[in-house]
Amino acid sequence: MDGKNPWRFGPTRGELWFWLWLSLAGFALMGVALAVRGIPQGPAIAEVVGLAVAVFGYLGGRSVKRLIRRQHP
Repeated sequence: MDGKNPWRFGPTRGELWFWLWLSLAGFALMGVALAVRGIPQGPAIAEVVGLAVAVFGYLGGRSVKRLIRRQHP
């Protein structure tokens, strides 16, 4: 490489913290919804739990990984 930061076009440290807190809030809201409404039956569980875990898990995991490895501008 030519000495430039390879992560210069990636999300900044502040953005990564924002996505981490957003994913934690999403998990909390999903927990509240499951506590109030109960666990859905049938294919609804894939939508309510599966998609939420996939989206918020990816956002949170990616943010934690990049913050630990300092992969941000």
